[in-house]
Amino acid sequence: MSDVKGERQGSQCQTHSVDETARDVEADELQRPSLQELEDILHSAPRSCRHGDEVWPNLYLGDMYMSHDKFGLWQLGVTHVLNAAHGKMCCKGSADFYGTTVKYHGVPASDLPTFDLSPFFHTSVLFIHEGLTSGGKVFVNCAVGVSRSAAVVLAYLMIHRHLSLVSSIRLVQQKRWVFPNRGFLQQLIALDRNLQRERD
Repeated sequence: MSDVKGERQGSQCQTHSVDETARDVEADELQRPSLQELEDILHSAPRSCRHGDEVWPNLYLGDMYMSHDKFGLWQLGVTHVLNAAHGKMCCKGSADFYGTTVKYHGVPASDLPTFDLSPFFHTSVLFIHEGLTSGGKVFVNCAVGVSRSAAVVLAYLMIHRHLSLVSSIRLVQQKRWVFPNRGFLQQLIALDRNLQRERD
């Protein structure tokens, strides 16, 4: 289920299987694009205005509206919530808010190019991985669901699914428009390079 409640009139989304997308971007695995090239790729995708989208099996990326809709999350079967805007005025998510039926992880990130999100990559990715491997469904959000939360989801795909940054972006773009800020993109570029060195 890739469409979540809250779809606005006129929004469209292409659908491809994970395998098809991986084949389409296989050549990207050897590329290390510049910041400008990444932004060009991000700009090229169709815009999506839904409150949440399933961007990987059982992994949802969305906004604060959906994160506040406990009944909607229950309908989706969400068992884990990662709030990448924890403690911010617009996002009221917390362990107390969701209760005992949903596991919660908060990342107190600001959507600023100067904010270093990279120290939170591995703990966030581990939370997502544990949620998915336990048979759960994970919802990752920030305020709008395009920058902070998107960067965390991209890091997950890079670290645990062994995709390059470009491949991760193109895969997510099949389901949702995302655009991490320049600082987060630079941090993801650094992660991409480190992961590639480790695998070489």
